[in-house]
Amino acid sequence: MRVKLHYGWIILAVCFFGVLAAQGLRYSFGAFMAPWENQFSVSRGAVSAISFISFMIFALSQPIIGKLIDLYGVKRVFVYSTIILGAATILTYFATSIWMLLILYGVIASLGFGGASGVTASLAVTRWFHKKQGLALGLVEAGFGAGQMVMVSASLFLIDKFGWKITVLFLGGFLLLVVSPILAIFLKSDPSEIGVRALGEEEAVKKESATNKGGQESLVPQKTFLFQRSFWFLMIPYFICGVTTTGLIDTHFIPLAQYCGFSVAETGTAVSLLALFNTGGTVASGFLADKINNRTMVASVYFFRGLTILFLFVFTLNVKWLAIFIAHPWLLFLFSITFGIVDFAVVAPTIKMLSQYFQGPSLGTATGFLYMSHQFGSAVGSYFPGVLFDRTGNYTSSLATAAALLALACLLSACLPKSNTVVMKKSAEYISS
Repeated sequence: MRVKLHYGWIILAVCFFGVLAAQGLRYSFGAFMAPWENQFSVSRGAVSAISFISFMIFALSQPIIGKLIDLYGVKRVFVYSTIILGAATILTYFATSIWMLLILYGVIASLGFGGASGVTASLAVTRWFHKKQGLALGLVEAGFGAGQMVMVSASLFLIDKFGWKITVLFLGGFLLLVVSPILAIFLKSDPSEIGVRALGEEEAVKKESATNKGGQESLVPQKTFLFQRSFWFLMIPYFICGVTTTGLIDTHFIPLAQYCGFSVAETGTAVSLLALFNTGGTVASGFLADKINNRTMVASVYFFRGLTILFLFVFTLNVKWLAIFIAHPWLLFLFSITFGIVDFAVVAPTIKMLSQYFQGPSLGTATGFLYMSHQFGSAVGSYFPGVLFDRTGNYTSSLATAAALLALACLLSACLPKSNTVVMKKSAEYISS
């Protein structure tokens, strides 16, 4: 007998593809840093400022995007955001100054990044998957790693062969002519639109009925999540996650490798390895999020990510260690592999805990605020390393700071509540007061 494929898996595949294209383009920023420095005769700090503004716009948009999704659905937000992003990318071809790039990429394209983002994809998954939710979150978040592997590598290749201007035409055209139509045709905001229920919804309803004595709603009302320790102990580490991943490493890894003296081929290989193991690590974390304690898992990821940053930090301490690093490219590849495993591995268990702590009408807004913290961290992590590099000529202090912040993230994550029971109790106390 043939088993009918649940449409949730189609939603997952479409969201994966959309995230791959949109966020893969965002991760390609590092590939454009050197060409833009040369084209417009500006410093690395000036180019990093574009990334800073981009992440700030991205961050501020996230709670708004979450609210728009609650009002209008995932499909409209995802499709329109991809169109904006594709158009803005093509228009950068006509930029004649760094200020035009700041407006086109730093502002307009970033609004597209904000809508075609993890908050949109993760909300789509949580609405379509009650069963295997952790795995589904891990798979859709793997689109970030896959995008990093495909889009960054493609950008490096195209820039090397045709220059950055032709590259933005290719990338923008891909978003407008391929990605947007696929999202418009196949993406559905809610299972009710096609008359089905979310995967595993029947089992989830039965389980909730059995455990929810007295028929009380286990929902956190709108905005009360801002008064919960669990939310802040998720959000602060997620801010640090942004500093150390999309901010520092994903933005500055290519310039750092070029600064060390690695060739284009070695740098490209390192980026591909990081993205490949990022994809694998994200999928594995999603699978494990359904099996083990998410609080322990998140704390462990931050701890091991800190160790990988320290590994890279050691080789930037002095000329002797840097020479060893350059002479043995496999050390760069080893960093790419180890960091890739823990790069986005924190996302699935974090979102799963958030959806458990704050069920109900506040989830979209809470998710938006959580992603906002990540993008604020990304803004800080992308800008200040560029400024420090201009002043010191190296990334040593930036790496040391990142390692210290990850130690704090590990500690806060370990202090998260064990379940949503405490959250519900605190919410009830807040309402009664």
